[in-house]
Parts: sequence; C-alpha cells; structure tokens
Amino acid sequence: MTTDQILENAKDKMSKTAAALKKDFSTLRAGRANPQLLDRVTVDYYGSPTPLNQLGNISAPEPRMLVISPWDPKQIPMIEKAIMKSDVGMTPANDGRIIRLIVPELNEERRKELSKLVKKSCEESKVAVRNIRRDAVEQFKKMKKNSEITEDDQKSAENDIQKIHDAAIKELDKIASEKEKEIMSV
Repeated sequence: MTTDQILENAKDKMSKTAAALKKDFSTLRAGRANPQLLDRVTVDYYGSPTPLNQLGNISAPEPRMLVISPWDPKQIPMIEKAIMKSDVGMTPANDGRIIRLIVPELNEERRKELSKLVKKSCEESKVAVRNIRRDAVEQFKKMKKNSEITEDDQKSAENDIQKIHDAAIKELDKIASEKEKEIMSV
C-alpha cells in the first residue's frame, strides 16, 4: 500500500465519520417535526425487531406533528408500544387507521441537555478521526522501518495526514455548531 492510498483511505474514513455524525444529529429533535426522529424506533413485528419506517409511511403534515400510516392497521398497538418504550419523548394518539405524534415545544432545560448531547457526540466523532490519523501515522512509520519510504516521505505523509485531520475536525465542529444553533433557536 502506498502513502497516497493510506491518505486516501484515511480521508474516506474521516468523511464517513462526519456523515455518521450528521445522520446521528438528524434523529435529534429540535422542536420541529421530522420523520427522521423515528429512525431509531424498532417495532416487534411478528417476533423480529423491524425499523418503524419499514412498517408504514411517516410524514410531517404540520411543523409540529408527525403522522404514521401503517401498511397493516393491525400493527398500530405494537407501533404505539414501541414509540412509548423509545426515547423520542412523544405520546402517540391513533384513530384506528393512523398514529399522530405531536412534537412538544422544547423547554430551556431540554435544549441545554440536547446541546450537551451534541457536544458529546461531536467529541466522540473527533476521537474517531484522531484514531484514524494515528493508524495512518503508524502505517507510515512501519513503511519507513521496512525501508519502503524515506524519512522525508514519512514526514511529508505525516504532514498531509495532519492537514486532512484538521479539515475533518473543522467539518465536525461546523456540523455540531449548526445543530446546536438549530436546537437553541426558539
């Protein structure tokens, strides 16, 4: 494996870390209804845990309401039970055909909790990026030890991975600050 391949591989992994953080943040509610809020909810469907979005259509007809239209109306009680057990913090109401969820307005305390959660998730992603950088640097050192690259090539590659790392950290900070701003806006 060449230094360029190692750098490209590290860059790819770091961008996947940023994408995972974005996806994780999409499930955090910020006072507005978003069908992705229910992505982590799984329903016991005939004995197997099934993601809620595979059991029906989820839509947001109003800014603070989610509507779940299950394909099998017999599953409504199971879906309600799964929503109650989950950490979404909403109480389902059904009319026999669809389930409505009202997204409650966030209070100041909950906003601060969510903000802390955003910072924690961001820090975990930064640790993952740092680990990717560390692994790449170890590979460069191993290549130098095996005389596959010169010391100058090793230093150059380490500088390159540091630049990629810095850009990835900046991207993670940007994603986190956008989500924090969204949460804190009333």
